[in-house]
Amino acid sequence: MALLLEHEFKPLPADKQIETLPFLEAVAHLPPFFDCLGTPIVYSPVKADLAGNIKKIRAVYESNPAKFKTLQNILEVEKEMYGSSWPKTGATLALMWLKRGLKFMLVLLQSICDGERDEEHPNLIRVNALKAYEIALKKYHGWMLQKLFTGSVYALPYKSDLLKALEKGKEVKEEETIEKIHQFLSRVSPILDAIYEMYTKMNAELSYKA
Repeated sequence: MALLLEHEFKPLPADKQIETLPFLEAVAHLPPFFDCLGTPIVYSPVKADLAGNIKKIRAVYESNPAKFKTLQNILEVEKEMYGSSWPKTGATLALMWLKRGLKFMLVLLQSICDGERDEEHPNLIRVNALKAYEIALKKYHGWMLQKLFTGSVYALPYKSDLLKALEKGKEVKEEETIEKIHQFLSRVSPILDAIYEMYTKMNAELSYKA
């Protein structure tokens, strides 16, 4: 699965301190995943949002690599820096939305790996995409965005086409691609869980609607 295993994520350390630069270098390879979902009117903005948030976090990191060495450093320093306008500002806000986009992606892939499907249409991924949207993004979207997303599932590619796109067009057995997705999820899920945990502990999670 060339697309998702192109750049490895570093294992989550015991103290759950995620180094900013290796994290950014790994996630920078993930926005093209949304090209594999088709439906440009919906997923192009998601891809652009993901890439834009990565760029914002990188700009903050590069302004002072020592000060912003870990993602936790970013939240701690910006909390002090921005006062009452934090966390709705800076790299803290960018990372908040980035983690939601990644959550959508991971839940979708996990659901496919788990074999969740519409038994009448087993090659469709609507069930998987709706589950991912419900868990990761829906509550942060207003009515219009929700309608747009739920309508978009009818234009999603077949599962077989998605898996082929993840292999960059190569013909690979489905079980081999699923095994590679498992590898990817086993590396990234603990990191994403740690980011969510960090936001909860620091009271940095916001629930306003986009």
